Amino acid sequence: MPLFGKKDSGKKLRKDAKEVEKQPCIEDKYMIKELLGTGAFSEVRLCEHRETSQAFAVKIIDKKALKGKEDSLENEIRVLKRFSAKRHESDPDRTWFTHPNIVQLFETYEDKSKVYLIMELVTGGELFDRIVEKGSYTEKDASYLIRQVLEAVDYMHEQGVVHRDLKPENLLYYSAAEDSKIMISDFGLSKMEDSGFMATACGTPGYVAPEVLAQKPYGKAVDVWSIGVISYILLCGYPPFYDENDANLFAQILKGEFEFDSPYWDEISESAKDFIRNLMCVNVEKRFTCKQALAHPWISGNAASSKNIHGTVSEQLKKNFAKSRWKQAYHAATVIRQMQRMALSSSGGAYGRSSSQLNAPTGDAEHDAASSSK
Repeated sequence: MPLFGKKDSGKKLRKDAKEVEKQPCIEDKYMIKELLGTGAFSEVRLCEHRETSQAFAVKIIDKKALKGKEDSLENEIRVLKRFSAKRHESDPDRTWFTHPNIVQLFETYEDKSKVYLIMELVTGGELFDRIVEKGSYTEKDASYLIRQVLEAVDYMHEQGVVHRDLKPENLLYYSAAEDSKIMISDFGLSKMEDSGFMATACGTPGYVAPEVLAQKPYGKAVDVWSIGVISYILLCGYPPFYDENDANLFAQILKGEFEFDSPYWDEISESAKDFIRNLMCVNVEKRFTCKQALAHPWISGNAASSKNIHGTVSEQLKKNFAKSRWKQAYHAATVIRQMQRMALSSSGGAYGRSSSQLNAPTGDAEHDAASSSK
């Protein structure tokens, strides 16, 4: 069932409109309730199954606002369906999930003006918030978090999907429980490798891999770089690459120039530093894959320290990742236009505006479903 009518003929459009009219109405099955979050093209609301009273999140996309970007939504839905819950053939009432750390899509609905995605409700809040609130936090905690992310991304890569926008805002706790698992959300920029080679400049500055900035064809390794950046932040509370001037920021990333600054890294193990170096390696051929990263002693062994680093990390997180700064959303198209204007030279090039203007998440509110508990 096509989500949108194509522009090839009026006859085709009329046919698609009739198909939409025949579809079941979402409100026949679900009660749509309070608002959880908003984005450029969508809003996320709590919804409840009328028969079972089970709670879900529903992402509601305005077709009019999305006009001209229909392919992007269809791509997101294709990716989500690849990771979605499946019904047991022998027992229709039972379901199994393709991966426990990937937010699930259960159903899609459509009417004349909107598309509705019924999704798993995630209520545990965002990654950095939880770390700041904790009384104790160690390398072992960070290692466990990154292992969950690596396992989920490794599964995605095995399915031929590249996320392309991994960052802390898209890593959510499933529930408020102390031992809650981490979930990966927001697949608006994800790409299936079988849909062609990737060269589009997209992602979020600070987390984007050098080969993306250099406008070279790229693949799964861009996600590994982003996990390296996230790992770095989890151990010190500040980003490895930062500059108010985007020319300097991109030059740092292109060269892979980062430091383990004293005193913030003095108590961090050499194993953790080695792990990060192998993920944030400019040479794509030498950069770890997810499987190699999972086999590193800092993840799979006992190399991660048990020393409490909460005080330093939480202080830096509050200083460097205030809500007003890391919850901003900008359109990917803006990034693409600006990156296309970049004249990359051997010295790193000279670019135009401040790095904050190059942020390129989808502008959607999928990850805000996790904020319902706040």
